[in-house]
Amino acid sequence: MPSSTLTPSPVAAPRAIAPQAMANPGPLGLAAFALTTFVLSLFNSGLIANAALSVVVLPLALFYGGLAQFVAGVLEFRRGNTFGTTAFVSYGAFWMAFAGYVKFVVPTLPADQAHIATGWFLVAWFVFTAYMSVAAMKLDLAHRLLFVVLALTFLFLALGDLSEVTALGRVGGFLGLLCASIAWYISFAVVAEETWGRKVLPLS
Repeated sequence: MPSSTLTPSPVAAPRAIAPQAMANPGPLGLAAFALTTFVLSLFNSGLIANAALSVVVLPLALFYGGLAQFVAGVLEFRRGNTFGTTAFVSYGAFWMAFAGYVKFVVPTLPADQAHIATGWFLVAWFVFTAYMSVAAMKLDLAHRLLFVVLALTFLFLALGDLSEVTALGRVGGFLGLLCASIAWYISFAVVAEETWGRKVLPLS
């Protein structure tokens, strides 16, 4: 005798939604850092002698070196990259703070004392960059060079301001140009590799 019990029809399991791939924010952060550092270092090194033109750095420091790099750091946070988050958010904030400092704070400081405030501002960033350089020793050679050169850049710029020895600041400027070049190199190497699907430039 046939059963009167209705057999339920099978229900298809919900289709799993594949996680959306997230772009690597590293090349953006490095490019923003490199370009802003390059332009400022042209003045710090003395390659551009007219200091009045240095105001061109401020919008770059605010929107590219600052905001774009800060956003890159937030995206590194979502990717679980502690080093990238700490570096990009911090240096993005540095550039925004630099723009605010030059635009709003320096004009209010005593003319004969402003170099002291600027010097210690840079010393603090040297300290941060020095311990980030230690952490970077676990990364590839290009990143290790980047952070060591950046630490030296902050150190010489700070010493130049504190001692009012122009030559020290000039050395810091040329180190900044080298630092920008390394950051651009890494940015290009990573974005080219991810775009072309193969290694284009070595980082180690």
